[in-house]
Amino acid sequence: MILVTGGDGQLGTAFRRVLPKAYFTDASDLDVTRTDALAAALEEWRPEAIINCAAYTAVDRAEQEEERATAVNGAAVGVMAAHAAGRGIPFLTFSTDYVFPGDAAAPYLESSPTGPLGAYGRSKLAGERAALGSYPEALVVRTSWLVSATHPNFLATVLRLAGAGRARVVDDQWGCPTMADDLAPAAWAALQAGVSGLLHLTNSGPTTWFRFARAAVALAGLDSGRVVPCTTEAFPTPARRPAYSVLGSERRGPLGLPDLPHWEASLPAVVEGLRR
Repeated sequence: MILVTGGDGQLGTAFRRVLPKAYFTDASDLDVTRTDALAAALEEWRPEAIINCAAYTAVDRAEQEEERATAVNGAAVGVMAAHAAGRGIPFLTFSTDYVFPGDAAAPYLESSPTGPLGAYGRSKLAGERAALGSYPEALVVRTSWLVSATHPNFLATVLRLAGAGRARVVDDQWGCPTMADDLAPAAWAALQAGVSGLLHLTNSGPTTWFRFARAAVALAGLDSGRVVPCTTEAFPTPARRPAYSVLGSERRGPLGLPDLPHWEASLPAVVEGLRR
């Protein structure tokens, strides 16, 4: 069987549509921070492939809970990778644009130097290193700005605020929005193709959070003028965000992997789902 951890999250839920016959776990039945129990469960289940969607994603809270964030995003990934290496089975896990410092002037590639600004990014970088250090044949997919129609996320918050009045959104942070329903099948296809190492997968098209939010609000039939731009400085958060975290790829073309759709093409379905 194919094991998918983090089955109750945005990405895990998207994988339920891609792999309906897989075995899905969530935090209620598999606490990945209990590494001994995790290793024992893997030995008992003997999966034919592991897809790790379990993640600590509370970026701001991670500044106070870095140990827990690293347990989920780092140590647990190492346990799964080591098991997969011992069995010689496919292993897929996910990382983030937050492993980069955000000071680039061109898209970050798989080979670009890392330099996370905060605890969340450090925890995900620890997971990358744990995965590939234990199992060079593992596939580590970096993605960014993940949204879906199934869970609370940035878009859901923006639509709620705009519906009630207005939403202030930063217009000086650049990245690539990624729809979970586009990412899951693309990552699965890469794993099936035998791709290993680091791979960047995002929807096409860099934008800012403000422009992304305004497009979503317009699709929802609301006045896009309710989305008001602001600077990062005017909207301080406990964790520093990279100002520019657009992910490019030097590997997808040579590997024959197609680009994901432009985010503007996939956004209507997400907005429609959030409005139901």
